[in-house]
Amino acid sequence: MLIFCQGTGDYAVKMTLQEMVHQAASLYSDRKAIYFDECNDKLPVFYTYKTVVSLASELTIFLQNHCDHRGRFEIGLYCYPGINLPSWILGILQVPAAYSPLDPDAPPVLTTYFMKKCNLQYILVENDKINKFKLSHAGWFGQSSFAIDHVGLTLFQINWSSVDVSLLFDGAEDKNGNSKAACNWETHSVADLNQLEAKTSKKEYMVVKQQHSLAYILHTSGTTGIPKIVRVPHKCIVPNVLHLQSLFKITPDDMLFMASPLTFDPSVVELFIALTSGASLLVVPNPIKMMPLKLSAALFHHHRVTVLQATPTFLRRFGAQLIKSTVLSASTSLRVLALGGEAFPALNVLRSWKDRGNKTHVFNLYGITEVSSWATCYRIPEEVLSSDLRFDSPVPLGSPLLGTTVEVRDVTGSVVLEGEGQVFIGGKERICFLDDEVTVPLNTMRETGDFVRVKDAEMFFLGRKDNQVKRHGKRLNIECVQQAAEGLYHVEACAVTWYQQEKLILFIVPKDNLPKDNLAEDTLKELQKHLSAHAIPDELVLIETLPFTSHGKIDVSELSKIYSHHLNSRRHDSKLRRADELWERLQYLWKSLLGLPVDSPSISRDSLFLYSGGDSLKSLRFHDEIENLAGRAIPGLLEVILSSPIAEIYQHVLKAAFSSEDQIMNHNTVKRKLNESSGRKFDGEHTKPKSIRYFNVAAGLIAFIALNRGNRMVSMTSSESLMNPCNAGQAGTELGQQASYSSVVTANTTKNEVKENKPGKIRSSQEIASKANETGTHSVEQAPPEEILLKMPEKLILHVRWKSNMGKCIDASPLVIIPAMDDLSATVYIGSHSHTMQAIDLYSGKVKWERILGDRIESSACVSKCGNFIIVGCYNGLVYVLRSQNGEIHCVFTTEDAVKSSAVVHPVTGLVYIGSHDQHIYALDIYKEECIWKLHCEGGAVFSSPYLSILPDHLYVATLGGLLLAINPVWQFSTNGPVFSSPCISSLTRQEIFFGSHDHFIYCCNMEGNLLWKFETTSSVYATPFVFHSLELESEMLLAATSTDGKVWILNAKNGLVVGVDKLPGEVFSSPVVCGTRLIVGCRNDYVYCLDLYIAEKIRTSTKC
Repeated sequence: MLIFCQGTGDYAVKMTLQEMVHQAASLYSDRKAIYFDECNDKLPVFYTYKTVVSLASELTIFLQNHCDHRGRFEIGLYCYPGINLPSWILGILQVPAAYSPLDPDAPPVLTTYFMKKCNLQYILVENDKINKFKLSHAGWFGQSSFAIDHVGLTLFQINWSSVDVSLLFDGAEDKNGNSKAACNWETHSVADLNQLEAKTSKKEYMVVKQQHSLAYILHTSGTTGIPKIVRVPHKCIVPNVLHLQSLFKITPDDMLFMASPLTFDPSVVELFIALTSGASLLVVPNPIKMMPLKLSAALFHHHRVTVLQATPTFLRRFGAQLIKSTVLSASTSLRVLALGGEAFPALNVLRSWKDRGNKTHVFNLYGITEVSSWATCYRIPEEVLSSDLRFDSPVPLGSPLLGTTVEVRDVTGSVVLEGEGQVFIGGKERICFLDDEVTVPLNTMRETGDFVRVKDAEMFFLGRKDNQVKRHGKRLNIECVQQAAEGLYHVEACAVTWYQQEKLILFIVPKDNLPKDNLAEDTLKELQKHLSAHAIPDELVLIETLPFTSHGKIDVSELSKIYSHHLNSRRHDSKLRRADELWERLQYLWKSLLGLPVDSPSISRDSLFLYSGGDSLKSLRFHDEIENLAGRAIPGLLEVILSSPIAEIYQHVLKAAFSSEDQIMNHNTVKRKLNESSGRKFDGEHTKPKSIRYFNVAAGLIAFIALNRGNRMVSMTSSESLMNPCNAGQAGTELGQQASYSSVVTANTTKNEVKENKPGKIRSSQEIASKANETGTHSVEQAPPEEILLKMPEKLILHVRWKSNMGKCIDASPLVIIPAMDDLSATVYIGSHSHTMQAIDLYSGKVKWERILGDRIESSACVSKCGNFIIVGCYNGLVYVLRSQNGEIHCVFTTEDAVKSSAVVHPVTGLVYIGSHDQHIYALDIYKEECIWKLHCEGGAVFSSPYLSILPDHLYVATLGGLLLAINPVWQFSTNGPVFSSPCISSLTRQEIFFGSHDHFIYCCNMEGNLLWKFETTSSVYATPFVFHSLELESEMLLAATSTDGKVWILNAKNGLVVGVDKLPGEVFSSPVVCGTRLIVGCRNDYVYCLDLYIAEKIRTSTKC
C-alpha cells in the first residue's frame, strides 16, 4: 500500500471557520469583503468586512431567539448567491449551527430528500424565493414562518413528525429491514449517546453529535446511485482553507471569484479563503456564468479577479480564443488558476490556451465530497507550460494537503508501489460523516472510485471505475478517447459518452471559423492515428457548447438527450421554407421549451431567454432547434440566445438563414402577420362540433364521461343518478358495462336517457360518446411520413394523428374527459417524468394548462365524482388533488413511499382509492381532506392500480409479489413474474379480467380466477390492457395493449388472436386508452401520441376509389 501523508499543526484544528473570519474582520474591517455585480446597467454593490459581520450578528441573534438550538443544530439555506450570502452563512455559523445549502433550481424531490435525511427543523428562505419554495414543497412543512428585518430572509419551521415523506430513493434497506431513505441518525437513544461519549473519551472516534462540531452539510450528486449526505466538521475543512491560502499566497489585495454553486463543496474553499484573508470575493448571478463574454468582462476587466478555482469544463466554456486573449493573456489579472473536480486537461491543450508571456500559476486539485473538499494539489511547473516545449506528459495529482492521508490499493487491498490501483482518502481528523453515521473511527479512509497509476512516487489519474467499458472484447476508459480528441488542433472542447451501453459517441465543439463540411470525417481519421481500433468512436456529433451540471461538470445525461435529438433530426425535415415563417416558429419553440401554453400571448420583443425561465440546458436545446429549422450552423447563435432578447435572436437567425435582402422582412410585418394568423386553422384541420348541451345538470356537478386505463368509464350525468345511494346498483352497472365512447346503446341505460337526440335535450352517455366520435380532429404536430405506422396484414392499421412533447418520458396513462358542455372541450390529462401534469385538448393536441409537481409522475390521473378535481400520485409519496379547469393544487395527501399506482373513485361515495409502494391501499375523502382508512396488502408493494367493482362489491389489487388480490378476498391468481399491469374488467366480455405481466404475457381470466387464454408479446407488459367496442371496427370486442419494447397490440378480446400490431419510436410503459377509433398512449421518447385505428380493407377500398 503506497501512502502519501501530510501532517497538521494544532493551529489548524482549534479554530472554526467563523472564528477565522472574525480574526480577519478585526484586522480589515473597512476593506471590501464582497462585491455583487449583476453585469447590467446597475453599478456593482459591495459590503465591507464590518458590514458583513454586523448583518451576520443580527441574523445570529434572531436565530438564537427563535430556534431551539440545544445540542447539535443545522439550518437550511434556500437562496441564490448574492450580496448577503457571506452574512447569511456567517450568521448561521455563529449561532453556532451548521449551514445546509438548498438549491432552488434542484429537483424538489432531491431537496426534500436532503432536508428529510438531515432532519432539518429550520429553513431560511430568501424572501423573493418564498413562493417557489412553497410551491416546490407543498404539504411538506408547517406554515409557521418569521420574517427577519433588514436581512432578506424568512425562517420556516418544519415539523417532520406530522409529515412522513418517503422519497424516490427506495429499495435500500438496513440490516433491520428499514428503508435507508427513511432512517435518521437523530433517532439514536440516550443509551447510544452514552456509548458514543465513552468511545470519544478514548479518543478513538469522531462523534457527529459533539456540540458545535459541524460546519456545513452537503450531498453528493447521486449520479451513481442514491445521493450521500455529507456532514463536514470544522476540523475537516479548516486545514484545507489554511493550506490553500498558503499555496496560493493569498493577500488582502486579492480578488477571488465564486465560481462554484453553494451545493458543491469547493464553494466553501472559495468563500473562506477570501474572507479569512482580508481579500475580496466577487459574486455574479447564475445566468451570467453561462455567458462567456459578459463573464470574462466582469472577471478580468471590471473587477480584475486574481484567483479562480473552477472545473475544467467551466474554463472551457470561455472558448480557446477567449481564454488565450483574456483569461490567460499576457496582461491578465489572473494570478492563480486552480482546476479540479474533473480530469485535468491535456498539457498540450493547456499550452494552447496560454498566451505567450502569461504568468498565471496553474494548479491541479483533486478530492472527493466525502472528505470535503480537496485532498491533493500539484502546481504545474513553468517550464512544462512553456510554449517552446512540445512534449506531452500526464499531470500528477500532487501531494496531500494539510492533515490528509492518501493511499493507493489494488483490488485485494494490497500494497501498490508501482502500477495501478484505487485511491483512498482520509486522515486522523479529516473525517466527514456520511448518511446515518454517528461515529467514525479516527484515520478512516474513504474509497474514491478513482483509479491512478503510481510511478516514481507520483499518482497519475486514469479515470473513474464507472467510466470503464468493455468494447469489441477489450477494456476501454472513455476518458482516454476524450483526451486524444481534445488534443486535435481543430477541437475547442469535447466529451465522450457510452450511449445506451451500445455506442461510443464523441461530442465536439469545433473551433471558430473552421469549415464543418468534412470535420467529422477528418476528426475520425485523425483519431485513428492515436487510438486503437476498439477506441474509435462510433459517431461524432458537432455541438455549439458542452452542457454542464450545476457543479460545473459535464452533464452526461444531457449529452445523451442531445444525441437522441440528433438521431430524430435525421428523420425529420423541418427546415424553414420562407423567411416569414421564422418569427412564428421562434415563438413556438420559445414557448415549448419554457413550458408556456402555445396559445398564450406573443413573447415580448425584449424578452431574454435566461430571465424568462430558461437555463443552460434549455438554451442548448433552443440553439439546436433553431439550427435544425435553418438547416445550417449559425455562428454565434448560442451567445445571442444567452445574452440578447428574442428580437435580436430573430434578426441574427434571419440574416444567417435568409441572406438575400429581398427575403428579409421587417420585424413588425412578421409580428403583424403572426397576430393576424393566430386564430387561423391548420391545413387539413377538422372543425370541432358546435356547442350542444347534452345534460340537465344539478348545480355544483359537472356532467361528463371519464375514460381511463383498463376501459374504466365513469358517467356523471346528474346529481341524482350517482349521488343517491338507492342508485348504487345502477352506478355499478354503468361503471362496469360502458366500455368505450363508441359502444352501441344497450338495455343497461341510465335513468336520464331519452329517445330524442336534439340539442338542449337530455341524452344517454352512449349517445354522447357516439356524438363525440362523429367529429374529427387535426394534428397539431403532423407526423412525418416515416412516423405513419405500417399497414398490417391482420386487419387494422394505426396512424399518428397528433403528438405532444412533455419534456421527459411518459410512463403514466391518459385520462380522457368529455364534458356535457361544448364550451368545455374534451381533455386528455397526463403526467410525465418531467414532474409536469398537462391538460391537453383531445381535438387539437394543444396544452390547456400545465402544473409542475414535486417529483416525477408515473401515476395516471383520475377524476373526482363532481368532476372538479383531478387526482394523481407522485414519486415523492404524495397524492395531489388538482382543480380540473386550471391545475391549481386543492389539497395533498401523504403516504409512506412513492405513489406509482393510479387512483380510482367510488361513483357513489366519492372516496378515492389508491395504492403506494408502502404496501398499503388508501381510502381518501378529498372533500373533507381526510384519510378514511388504509389497508396493508400482503405480497409486495402496490405498483399497479386498484380496480373497483360495485357488483360484486370488490376492490381488486395486484402487487409486485406476483399476486392478484380481491378484497373482500375471494381468490388470487399467480403469474410467473411481478405484476405491474393493473387488471382490466369489462362486462362487455362477460366479466373477464385482463392483465399483463413481466413474463411477456397478456392474461385473460374469468371472475373465478380460471385462465381463459394468454398471449405472448415480444417484451414485458407493464401497461394495463383496454377493452373496447367500436361499430366502425365491425363491432368486435377488441383489446388494446402495449409492451415495453414500444409495440401497440390490438387483440381479439374473446380469444386473444392478433388483429393489429405496430411499434412506436420508444419504450412504452403507459397504458393505452381508446376513444372510439382513437388510441391515446404515452411513450418514453417524451411524447404522448394520439393514433387512429383503421380497417385495412376500408383503407385499400378508399384508395382504389
